[in-house]
Amino acid sequence: MTGRIEKKFAELKQKGEKALVVYLTAGDPDLETSRRLILSLDEAGVDILEIGVPFSDPTADGPIIQAASQRALKSGVTLSSILAMIGSLQNVIHTPIILFGYYNPIYSYGNDKFAVTAKKVGIDGILVVDLPLEESHELRRYTDREGLDFISLLAPTTTDSRIKKISHNATGFLYYISITGVTGTAKPVIANIKEDVYRIRKISALPLVVGFGITTPRQAAEIAPIADGVVIGSAFVHLVEKNMGNENLIRIASSFARDIKNALRQVKRLP
Repeated sequence: MTGRIEKKFAELKQKGEKALVVYLTAGDPDLETSRRLILSLDEAGVDILEIGVPFSDPTADGPIIQAASQRALKSGVTLSSILAMIGSLQNVIHTPIILFGYYNPIYSYGNDKFAVTAKKVGIDGILVVDLPLEESHELRRYTDREGLDFISLLAPTTTDSRIKKISHNATGFLYYISITGVTGTAKPVIANIKEDVYRIRKISALPLVVGFGITTPRQAAEIAPIADGVVIGSAFVHLVEKNMGNENLIRIASSFARDIKNALRQVKRLP
């Protein structure tokens, strides 16, 4: 059966458009606000949502997302409460959802129970930052069974032989990390991204999205012609942080997403 992520990329390809993937940390500042943000992003035309599960030691994340995780954990957010929140939106939104996080909370919850519950509440894929290819089977034997896409990461340092191994086992799309280091700490270099995307394209036909360091509509528009989509993460989380307590937070967040989506639409005819 074709999943919603695959259908989304096929639909965008037919339109000649690029995917906008937006990340938010669940429970920052609270789960109800996260729920309202997800609804507004769905309405704003975001193509795929990455819902981050807060973790006490987010080694791949920069200071902005680390701080968001700490705020969410202090408010009492758990994997169980996040899954329940997503489940409450199951028949309301149509945007594919990826659960983004670290393996420890999933392992503590129970791999089998997690896979069954994630599918039940309407999650389409998972991205587990600290679960490399060699160790992924212990979770994938459950998530694959439920039809959850297992999104894989590629970095500038990933060799051709490893790209081949990772892409052979990947589903949904490939997530290319445009910088070395943690999220939100550097700007991507377009020439370097082009070179790496070319390498990856020769090896895999899976959709390829670029993330880490993209903060503005202009940056998104520059990268969009190279890839199948872009990820906005730290920039969105920072926007939420800046506007906490602002009654216009949802409108501001929605407007930011629309601006980037509109910028992506402008480049759809470029080769």
